[in-house]
Amino acid sequence: MSQNPLPSPPVAHKEHTETTLHGVVLEDDYAWLRDKADPDVTEYLEAENAYADAVMTPQAGLREKLYEEMLSHVKQTDVSVPYRDGAWWYYTRTEEGLQYGIHCRKRGGPTGPEATAKEEVVLDGNELAQGQAFFSIGDTDITDDGRWLAYTTDTKGFRQYTLRIKDLETGETLAGEVERAGSVVWAAGNRTLFYTVEDEQQKRQFQLWRHELGTAHSDDVLVHQDDDERFNLGAGRTRDGKYIVVEAASHTTSEARVLRADEPAGIFAVIAPREDEHEYSVDHRNGLWFIRTNDRGRNFRLVTAPVAAPGREHWTERIAHRDAVMLEDVDLFAGFFIACEREDGLPRLRLWKFAGDGADAARAGEIAFPEPAYSAYPHINRIFEATTFRYGYQSLVTPSSVYEYDVATGESTLLKQLEVPGGFDRTLYASERIHAKAPDGVEVPVSIVYRRDKLGKIDGRGTGTNPLYVYGYGSYGYSLPLGFSSNRLSLLDRGVVLAYAHIRGGGDLGEPWHDAGKMLVKRNTFTDFIACVEHLTALGYGDPRRVAAEGGSAGGLLMGAIANMRPDLFRAIVSHVPFVDVMNTMLDASLPLTVPEYEEWGDPNEEKYFKYMLSYSPYDNLRAANYPAMLVKTSLHDSQVMYWEPAKYVAKLRTLKTDSNPLLLVTNMQAGHGGASGRYDYLKEIALDYAFLLREFGIVC
Repeated sequence: MSQNPLPSPPVAHKEHTETTLHGVVLEDDYAWLRDKADPDVTEYLEAENAYADAVMTPQAGLREKLYEEMLSHVKQTDVSVPYRDGAWWYYTRTEEGLQYGIHCRKRGGPTGPEATAKEEVVLDGNELAQGQAFFSIGDTDITDDGRWLAYTTDTKGFRQYTLRIKDLETGETLAGEVERAGSVVWAAGNRTLFYTVEDEQQKRQFQLWRHELGTAHSDDVLVHQDDDERFNLGAGRTRDGKYIVVEAASHTTSEARVLRADEPAGIFAVIAPREDEHEYSVDHRNGLWFIRTNDRGRNFRLVTAPVAAPGREHWTERIAHRDAVMLEDVDLFAGFFIACEREDGLPRLRLWKFAGDGADAARAGEIAFPEPAYSAYPHINRIFEATTFRYGYQSLVTPSSVYEYDVATGESTLLKQLEVPGGFDRTLYASERIHAKAPDGVEVPVSIVYRRDKLGKIDGRGTGTNPLYVYGYGSYGYSLPLGFSSNRLSLLDRGVVLAYAHIRGGGDLGEPWHDAGKMLVKRNTFTDFIACVEHLTALGYGDPRRVAAEGGSAGGLLMGAIANMRPDLFRAIVSHVPFVDVMNTMLDASLPLTVPEYEEWGDPNEEKYFKYMLSYSPYDNLRAANYPAMLVKTSLHDSQVMYWEPAKYVAKLRTLKTDSNPLLLVTNMQAGHGGASGRYDYLKEIALDYAFLLREFGIVC
């Protein structure tokens, strides 16, 4: 339980500001924390970090033990499954003691690298990261002949990437670079590169440029610019290599432009002009566009159209829309395609075989998965003429695995499963899937994992004795992945039951599930989560006195909302980069993401959205009450949820909370939205989270 007395927390001074809209006055005493250049802001954040360190000092030994435990379950020197692309097989190595992966390749044929092939290092993250506190590789692409690599890197964590070009024959990086780059894709012919660039204010990719090898970037040609602030551009290439595709997408609408890859100086053609609420994506095979579209239903269907006549009037349906099945993606190959679908909240990979060169195809199989809750997804498949399909599989108890599915026989072969050293025994752990009833009667899926021999009695009467840790997100139509984490063993082995709530606002049950938890029904996300927690404790999966919750980013909004709505339900909350200052952020159109996010939360300049958002905005609904113990984490260079949101939230909550539970703000002063970039540094951040939780659960070793 919490240890008292605690050291005195920092006190942020107040500078009163007001905003009036729709007859409502929004008061804010901590807007001054937005000034990143103000020494007082740095001083405050560092004081909060020092306070958190002081509070957690008694758990220093536990943090180190947790770090060593988690590290013991990591195969530090390892290599990924090689995949073929052209005349090369690519893979990534990690080496003990090094923070970042080393990206390599070897020459080879259809079945694998040549026995005597020499390894070539494509990019060494450790070399590129020298002298940097943060490092991340963004997008990469290699020319068809395997010589030229275009890649982007970020050394601040602000998702601001720099584009460079490397000659893989000589190892030389060419002079010249492009700031604020996004997608990169080479055309056929090995000389022309397309790339996108973001605007300086809102950080959206809004321009497409063309670069020719051997010329200065100052001579690059602006090909396309999208001036609609809701849209981001992304560039890629069809799997058969014949077309460049540039997609403009908002949260609810998309538009694709295409260009023959062997005619890079040509004019991009629009597949279907954008229409609000219409989303689609395209790929190409044998003179036909394969188009995944939601024109006749939120869960998408598949159509085809001739290259010469791609308009909607020429679309022929291949897979109809289904109310209960979400068509998430289509992986297209010369002889087959894989329909990546979601049904009953679980991913399905279904095989369709072509009858010939045309578009006629028939269902020919489905990849079977053995567990009640899992993640399955396409792996890296670069060869259009492939007769096999690689996919990834993992679950809450099964380590990450790569399989190869034989299209002819329907058999799957395991290529590699993540090795978990340190004595991992899969049979000690179990996962389940149950449903909780929301206040409006909707059944919400919940996935659970625990260690069998540590689980207390489950009798349906709420007499559970285990600590319960519940994770949620519930926004943007994002389906909560049920992946394996060796780090999680440190909680499971101490008897913690972990649960994942597939609440509305996410995409776990298709786009209608997303629609039911956004805009003017966003509160469903929060009440769903509360219902899941109550159901879990009622069934005895956890001790009602020892319940913790975790969420990050939009999941941090969830944490802030449930803390205001039901603070009595939780012993502790861990909130990562939380979106908690909803009103001030959504009223500031100059911030990155704000305008595009009107399609997720609503535009507060309209009164109905303003008042609804105000009803749940965590910062604006803080009040005098007992709150759970909280660990709130942020990063100074976060470009998605600015550091000042959690900083303001903590500063205000300190003046209102009526309990003695710890409230900690931890700011990574050198990272962005995802926290530390190095794999060892990241483990240390998780060790802090776990030590905080175990402290509140009363587990001290």
